This record gives sequence, C-alpha cells and structure tokens, in this order.
Amino acid sequence: MELDPEDVFRDEDEDPESQFFQEREASKEFVVYLIDASPKMFSYTCPSEDEKQESHFHISVSCIAQSLKSHIINRSNDEIAICFFNTREKKNLQDLNGVYVFNVPQRECIDRPTARLIKDFDLIEESFIEDIGSQNGIVSDSRENSLYSALWVAQALLRKGSSKTADKRIFLFTNEDDPFGSMRISVKEDMTRTTLQRAKDAQDLGISIELLPLSHPDKQFDISLFYKELIGLNGDELTEFMPSVGQKLEDMKDQLKKRVLAKRIAKRITFMICDGVSIELNGYALLRPATPGTITWLDSTTNLPIKVERSYVCADTGAIMQEPIQRIQPYINRDVMFTAAELSELKKISTGHLRLLGFKPLSCLKDYHNMKPSTFLYPSDKEVIGSTRAFIALHRSMIQLGRFAVAFYGGTTPPRLVALVAQDEIESDGGQVEPPGMNMIYLPYANDIRDIEELHSKPGVAAPRATEDQLKKASALMRRLELKDFSVCQFANPALQRHYAMLQAIALDEDELGETRDETLPDEGGMNRPGVVKAIEEFKESIYGDDSEEESDSGAKEKSRKRKAADAGDYDFVELAKTGKLKDLTVVELKTYLTANNLPLSGKKDALINRILAHVSK
Repeated sequence: MELDPEDVFRDEDEDPESQFFQEREASKEFVVYLIDASPKMFSYTCPSEDEKQESHFHISVSCIAQSLKSHIINRSNDEIAICFFNTREKKNLQDLNGVYVFNVPQRECIDRPTARLIKDFDLIEESFIEDIGSQNGIVSDSRENSLYSALWVAQALLRKGSSKTADKRIFLFTNEDDPFGSMRISVKEDMTRTTLQRAKDAQDLGISIELLPLSHPDKQFDISLFYKELIGLNGDELTEFMPSVGQKLEDMKDQLKKRVLAKRIAKRITFMICDGVSIELNGYALLRPATPGTITWLDSTTNLPIKVERSYVCADTGAIMQEPIQRIQPYINRDVMFTAAELSELKKISTGHLRLLGFKPLSCLKDYHNMKPSTFLYPSDKEVIGSTRAFIALHRSMIQLGRFAVAFYGGTTPPRLVALVAQDEIESDGGQVEPPGMNMIYLPYANDIRDIEELHSKPGVAAPRATEDQLKKASALMRRLELKDFSVCQFANPALQRHYAMLQAIALDEDELGETRDETLPDEGGMNRPGVVKAIEEFKESIYGDDSEEESDSGAKEKSRKRKAADAGDYDFVELAKTGKLKDLTVVELKTYLTANNLPLSGKKDALINRILAHVSK
C-alpha cells in the first residue's frame, strides 16, 4: 500500500500552511475571545444540566469565564483580550462600528487576566443590553460588516509580541452559520470575499482562528455555508469537525479546554539510525505531575516581589565566598575535589542524541520495565528533510514484525536505555482517537533492579498459602467491587482542586468557597449494597474466622508481641550477651528482645544493651 508521509502523520486539525507555527515551541500565548452579541445569540436557548433554558450568549460568557480562571492556574503568563461584535456601542482603537473591546481600568486591552477582569466579566450579562447593547452589525445597505471589523480589531490586538516566541489565537463564538445569507447575491459575494481575505491576512501573520459554534435546538450549525473557508476546512476535516459542535455549556467548556491546551513540544531529538543516517523527532510529554505552582516572596512593607539571592559562607572564617565553589566526593579516606565545569564534563558521556542499538520482540518488554512516564515521538522535517519518510518505514515495519527498538538516549538528564514502541493510529466515527507514532519507554539498568525481599524466607519453612475457600471469597469480593469503565482521567486531584478554589475565593473576594468534589472517596452507597456487604463479611470470616469482629485491641497487641518474640528468637541473646556481641545488633533488633520480654524501650543503644544484659543475668 502506498503511503503519503504528509498525510499519515498529520494531525486532524493541521493545516500545511500553518505547520511551522504548530511545531515551534512557544513561551506564551496571546488569545482574543470574539463573542457574537447579535440578538440571535440571546433569543436561541438550549437546556442546561438542571433543565433550565440558557441562551447561547450565556453559554459563551460562562465558558470564557471558566477559561479565564483556568488560565490563571495553568498558564498565568498568557495574555488575553475579550471582544464583542454585533454591538450597539463601539469601543476599539480603530473606531469601527459594532465592535466592543471589553476591559477594566489599569489594564491594557490585551494583558494577563486579573481578578477584577474576571469579576466584572462574570457580571456582564446583567448590564450588557443597557451598557453595550445588541444589534445586527451586518447591514446590506450601509455595507457595514461587523465580522470583518471584529477580525480586524482582533488582528490589531495580536500585534503585541513576536510570532517566534508566542502563539496567537482567536476563539470565535457564534450561532450564525451564514452571516451574509439574507443579502443580495452581489453584496453577499463582496462581503464574503473581503471577510475571508481579512481572515487569511491574519493567518498569514501566524494567527490561528478557532471556531466554537453553537447549534440551534432544531437545526445543527452548518459550517459548510461560510465558516469552512474562513478556518480552512475541507473534505474529511469538515466531516470530523461536525461532531465536535457544542450545544450545551459543558460541551463548550470541554471543546474550549481541548483547544486551549494545545500540544507542546517537550524536546527535539536527533535519532541516529546508523552511521550517516539521522532523522529529527519531536518529543511530547504524555504525563506530567500537576503542582500548585511556585510561590512568589513579597516584601512585607511594599508588597512587591523580592529577588532571592544565595551566597556561600566559609565555615571557618565566616567570609562570603567569591570564587567558584568546588565540590568534593568522598572516596575511601580522601575527599576528591571537582569544579562545577569538571563535574559537568564528567556527567556528559553522550552527545545527547538517540542512538539505535537494535530490535527485540515485543514479548521481551515487560510492564515493569518502565522507570517513568514515556515520551511520545513524532517525526519532523523542519531541520532534516526526509525524516518523516524514514520514520514511516521504521514505524510500519516494527508494527508488522512485532518488534520494538532498543536505543541509548543521552540527554541532559542521566543517560538511559530506552525502548521505542510503535503505536498505530486508532480512529473512530468521531475522528482520530490515538495518533501514529512511537512511545519512548525509559528502561532500567541492572543497578536499578532490586531483588524481591520475601517476608517468609526461613529455610525449610513453607510460605503460607491461601485456601481454596479464601480464594473463592476473594474472587467474589473483587467481582462485587469491580469498577466499570475505569479511567484515571475520571479523577481530579482533590488537594489541588481545593487549593485552587481557595485561591479563587480570595482573589475574587467571593463570600463562599467553591465546592470541591473529592472523587477519590469510596462510593458509600455502593459499598452498603447487600451483595457487597455480604461479600465483605464472607471474605473477613474466611480469613479471620468467626471471632473476627470480637477481636479487641488488646488481642491485636498480644499477637504483635508474640510475633516480635518469634523474631527475637532468631538470635541467641544469652550467647550474644556472654560473648559481648550485642553491640553488633541494630537498635531495632535489640528492641525486638525487649518487646518480647515486656521491657522498656526507651534510651540509646547502650542503655538497651545494659537492660538486656541485666535481664539475661537473672
């Protein structure tokens, strides 16, 4: 089968003309939210979760408000602007009719989101009709075109920042799929042409336009009427875009979240297949721990950020060290000294490239051969032309032969052996589920593997085994408590959620702390079902017997004491006391004897030894 490398490894929403802007790394984002404020956005409604009717305008505003709060948490350096079009009032630097740039005092039109911006935007619906107003800004007779003007204003706002270091995006919210549909053919063609040209001019400057359409209850948003050309969709892309059209608030939140969280290149890797053959790969982090973020220290009097500096002080003289600090590494009885440059050179044992060593059957790769989250690899022709074709050849062959590649990766972190496992593309009716590529799995060295320490490893003593009845009861319990359709993606970190809720309440002066749902707690209702309760009781009875419920704390302590007495029996303390070898035992081992004989455990090691000697001599 003939494969086109440009198609096989292209994302669903990837436009060849904007491929450069999607592959480069960006330090921040500039985002403009364009919201249609025409009367149609207020008149059409759809049901919410509690079956109340919500207007499309309310859905858009709520969705953006939630996104602004997420921006502060996830990407606090991003800068945003909010712009309404089809408005009665106008407020923009170009003085264009029907376009209103929403902002608050002491903030630039496009800037980092502030607490006051979020608070005022949350309440904008209450005064929008009176203060800003809604009207159809596309008028045939006057040649007014508010959509054209809105794109112009958004493009002007996004002049800030360099396209080389920032992503620039426009999110367009509307429920009008044919903005020029009611006009005469000649006027419609002219306005369509000029509006599409304005959108193309913005895209040529590296600005991507994302459409978030809202469908009517009885009519789906038809993107093919106008917007498919504005955002550059065709063929299969058009078909795949339609199922993603949001109708309710939660749908829109999910869609905006997916599009705001764009794919980021974690690292660029040169893959050396053999001498003289190298290809370029982009690496993407699939899993990354979510943290509350860094703390900024403030001056107690001015409340301004302070700069933290570190100085080294000589332990002998107390003087501040000015020269570069040397490091020492103990070896036998000497302290070997190194400078920072020497240490850096010693650690550098590789050029940092990914070097192929060979191939192994997939059956040789075990689940526990995984030191940390894997990195997803995807080819790039940006620096090395032909990388995609070579990658496809390896990728397809590895899948057909059931092999994975073993390679040596010497990055900035400690160099490691890695396994490259080819992943085929997975598609569904809604589009691509998993992209094709390779997963780079970090393998352990021999030094990293530890032998299993068996609890019951006494010679000649068989390890305890569960009875058939216990196995049967345990299996019944597992079947009763089986989690249907389980995924880690269903659970949010409750500590982080509460942390962010507290920050939001303080920053926005909210009277009540937002409710945070701990999804990690057991389902109490499910655990109390008769079938589950019966399975738990039967399992406990099979393990502990009929008196499992009557076992008291004193009984448990007695069992613990007897167990420690058995551990103490491993040593002949009388013989050790006579030969003076008690000092060779650890504190923990000494305390096992004291616990078994109901002796005090306080004191240092010498006191414990004297206590044992006194007891043995009786």
